[in-house]
Amino acid sequence: MLEEDLSIPNVTTPSSDAYTINGQLGDLVACSGSETIHRWSVDYGKTYLLRIVNAAVNSELFFAISQHNLSIVGTDGTYTKPTVTSYIMIDPGQTIDVLVTANQSPSQYYMAARQFVSYDPTVTDFDNMTATAILQYRGNYTPPDIPSFPTTLPSFHDLDSALRFLPRLRSLASPEHPVNVPIDITTRMYITIEMNVVNFTFEGSEISHIAASLNNISFMDPGFDILLAYYRHIKGVYTIDFPDYPPSSYNFTGDDWPSSITKPATKVKVLNYNESVEIIFQGTNMLDEAEDHPLHLHGYTFYVVGMGRGNFNNETDPKLYNLVDPPERNTIVVPKNGWVALRFRANNPGVWLWHCHFDKHFTWGMATVFIVKNGKTPETSLLPPPAYMPQCTVPSPIRLEDFEESIEIINTIPVI
Repeated sequence: MLEEDLSIPNVTTPSSDAYTINGQLGDLVACSGSETIHRWSVDYGKTYLLRIVNAAVNSELFFAISQHNLSIVGTDGTYTKPTVTSYIMIDPGQTIDVLVTANQSPSQYYMAARQFVSYDPTVTDFDNMTATAILQYRGNYTPPDIPSFPTTLPSFHDLDSALRFLPRLRSLASPEHPVNVPIDITTRMYITIEMNVVNFTFEGSEISHIAASLNNISFMDPGFDILLAYYRHIKGVYTIDFPDYPPSSYNFTGDDWPSSITKPATKVKVLNYNESVEIIFQGTNMLDEAEDHPLHLHGYTFYVVGMGRGNFNNETDPKLYNLVDPPERNTIVVPKNGWVALRFRANNPGVWLWHCHFDKHFTWGMATVFIVKNGKTPETSLLPPPAYMPQCTVPSPIRLEDFEESIEIINTIPVI
């Protein structure tokens, strides 16, 4: 439904109606009642592990518990050095593991989450509700009329709190959980993140429509499985010329930007097995639409070795990289008008999607695909499709029965 809505010219996603914690709205929503708030019962003196995931579609979220610190011990399935904080910021698709010690006076305390709005602070058309749950101590005490609210929960537009939170995280970097940051880089990429305009014909009229892109390439779904096309050497589904650098250089975070026109295409980047990859993701102010972008890579985790505001400086910024204990993630937010540097080793053969975890941006084309070639052994090679894989029921100009896995060269087939 989201993809269908966003394919209509000049239509965007509606604002969220509400946020929830474990499916419950909380006390601060007009329709709330005693059955619409999640309650978490704890025993005084015990320490609990919370696994927090942002399952929202298009929203970054702040989260805090009144009068209780959070000790971050993991992100995206990897361990981190314990980091004590009074709040967290979590993006769509990210997970954060925290320890909470029940060490306050037995009572009831609000847990709360609200949106972080990174774009224009003058914009008020966003979901400004705050979801709540209750941390309640077991025992004999008189509960308060209203639970204590977390005063440390940042406000909707608190950019400083967002920027302070992200760089604090560090990998555990212990003998049991070592850090292996690639040093001798074999592939370097500089990828700009842009909002664009695409021109096309709709119901007989030439119109412009909002789009999103990486290096000015707005990803187009080919209507056919790229993994299967790669495995069976089927041509005409994608091209292997995704650019390592943007088509032009300009002040990416400034107000004077070049043409915002992009063209949809299905371009992928091919990596040899075990390559050492460094990518700089650069946020831009194209169309005066700068905001955060949570980018997610399937099939891999990566080390976040650097992050900053403004345009990346290739001379000075690499000198500040953290190559000792950088956090390991699979989803990282590129800050508004800022940049992120990450490194990983391409040791998982296959076809892997990169995309913005804001679903509207993903649908508009903020995505690409990495194809990682096979290694030299069966253990480092892509497995064949399983025998039980169902046949595709989506109409396609490509007929699988026309191809054999052994075919190496196939004539180009138009994708309609």
